Amino acid sequence: MTSSIVKTVCPFCGVGCGINLKVDEKGMLTGVEPLPNHPMSHGKLCEKGWSTAYAINPDNRITEPLKRIKDHFEPITWDEALDTISSSLKDVLEESGPAAVGVISSARATNEDNYAAQKLARAVLRTNNVDHCARICHSPTVAGLKQTLGSGAMTNSAKDIFATDLILVIGADPTENHSVFGGQIFEAQQKGAKLIVIDPRVTRLAKVADMHVQLRPGSNIALLNAMLHVIIKENWHNRDFISQRCEGFDELAKNVEDVTPESVERSTCVSAEQIRQVAKAYSQAKSAMILYGMGITQFVSGTQSVIGLSNLALACGHIGRPGTGINPLRGQNNVQGACDMGCLPNVYPGYQGADSTDTQAKFSQAWEGDVADQPGLTSLGMTKATLAGDFRALILFGEDPVVTDPDQNHVRAALKELDLLVVAELSMTETAKMADIILPAASFAEKEGTFTNCERRVQHITPALSPPGSAMGDWQWMKALAERLGSNQLSWLNSEEVFNEMTSLTPSYQGMSYEAIDREQGLQWPCNQDAPEGTDILHRNSFPIGKAKLIPVHYTEIDEPADDQYPLLLTTNRLHFHYGCGSMTRKSPLLEREIPPGVLFINPDDARSLKITRYAPVGVRSRRGYIETRAMITDDVPPGLVSMPYHFKEAPSNQLTNTAQDPITKMPELKVCAVAVFPLPSGQDPKDVQRLWEEE
Repeated sequence: MTSSIVKTVCPFCGVGCGINLKVDEKGMLTGVEPLPNHPMSHGKLCEKGWSTAYAINPDNRITEPLKRIKDHFEPITWDEALDTISSSLKDVLEESGPAAVGVISSARATNEDNYAAQKLARAVLRTNNVDHCARICHSPTVAGLKQTLGSGAMTNSAKDIFATDLILVIGADPTENHSVFGGQIFEAQQKGAKLIVIDPRVTRLAKVADMHVQLRPGSNIALLNAMLHVIIKENWHNRDFISQRCEGFDELAKNVEDVTPESVERSTCVSAEQIRQVAKAYSQAKSAMILYGMGITQFVSGTQSVIGLSNLALACGHIGRPGTGINPLRGQNNVQGACDMGCLPNVYPGYQGADSTDTQAKFSQAWEGDVADQPGLTSLGMTKATLAGDFRALILFGEDPVVTDPDQNHVRAALKELDLLVVAELSMTETAKMADIILPAASFAEKEGTFTNCERRVQHITPALSPPGSAMGDWQWMKALAERLGSNQLSWLNSEEVFNEMTSLTPSYQGMSYEAIDREQGLQWPCNQDAPEGTDILHRNSFPIGKAKLIPVHYTEIDEPADDQYPLLLTTNRLHFHYGCGSMTRKSPLLEREIPPGVLFINPDDARSLKITRYAPVGVRSRRGYIETRAMITDDVPPGLVSMPYHFKEAPSNQLTNTAQDPITKMPELKVCAVAVFPLPSGQDPKDVQRLWEEE
């Protein structure tokens, strides 16, 4: 074997940067470098991308199936693992039916893996109980934009920030989580684009923005409706675009008629003057581009907030052209693809309705067998059903809900109640520790497939390494499990066969092939007979639903405001050096040394009133849980608001976060809850959550 360089895609955020993996003569990964001339990353990488080698290092990898024996795990063969899983599943299916089993797939896995996961659920287990982490990040995007535009994805391409006059960033912190793209936003501003940031925190982009609108958490709809009030009253809306391409304007105008900037000053904490300024800047720009994140979606009003953003863009005609659009920044590397592949309980691949008899008939015919026909549960619904005794077996891969889902104690209690928990993973996560069977998974560098980034770009990855031990790709072990269950539904020979079946049934992917993707450095969906080279901008001339819908939305208060017992509001954030649950980035000593394992950001005024000093140990309590960490005193959060990252298992913010849900998507209100913060005795180190559990 000779040394080689393999082109692939960074496995972290939704930007989808191009990287080269360097492999030596022994088949060992020796380095990572940026891919020159890549359409997204342009030869750059962030610290996480540069540290990719640590994420998949053989050290601490799970290399063989493991079975729980009381309080520890013992190695077993694949045959024994698959026999145990299939036997347990058969028992549950026979006793309780398909409603008692489910699959949680992974936004870090390939499109092929995710397609296999939803097919395993629907065609083999005969259940629509399939979900993934989009439930707690961008499910309101899918639901909201589907209603207003007919498509729940980024409407434009990332390159459009260099073709716009104004960039509006709301509820997102791209320099932390989408670092390469965040750098491009800086560059676009330096080249003349106006930058407006709407965020409760003073993010790095907010510090350089032409205008920072520091609104109160959860008041997005009040702000957006007041902006629309100003735009319509001043006749700054795009009358031609509205009359030709939209419906519902009269109802929208009536809805915001009394929502003056003055009327929302108290609820938003934004001055009427600044609301008028940002309304004028956005509406009067020749082209304006909205970028948003979970500061929009992770509320009980998440879907309505997405609709509110859509109303703003449509009313001003900022859609369907270069440098415009409504552009959600997706968190994980393939969260867009996992949604596209139908790893949601209500849709099949391509967002074809799971409750549609036509969709069921289409897939039943294509798969030559019966499919699920009953409504499915979301991931949080599976947790709730488990605690109610109605859900018994879960297959999960590439996710760590014990660290990432709201109300950690609630999640742990549910997982303990399952008759069967199967986890496929690279390393021993907090969720894997609770499994009955752990399966060794192959990393992105050890398998073939495709990822779909935030701008709908589908990119091909090829293996650079051999999987360690007996680890295998996710669709491959799912194929083996299906066969143990007596089904040949997943009996593909290679990843390309999975891809070709998937594209044949997914209209927006039908024009794609591995060859074409490689030739074009990725293809943006829709890519089909009408757009054989892909689509860089959606809705240029029409919307999939005919005319776009302007839908009135109403301000909804957060579920849990601060009170005398819990006087501060907590919001969650991401950090530049870490990603998700930390299972990959925290293997890097370079990234791990940058920040302590857990931190609470608190304003100096609040710190003084609570007698908290810099880096001092603090306790943080909500109605759901308690953690200990260290205080970082900063003006980046306003008085009354504290902030915590969710990367650290030692001090997981989801011990505290709220399970109150958006009624449409069941998105939990992860972005805000009420907490109490207090200093711990001087000299006492914060206890990690595991120790706190042991002391209970």
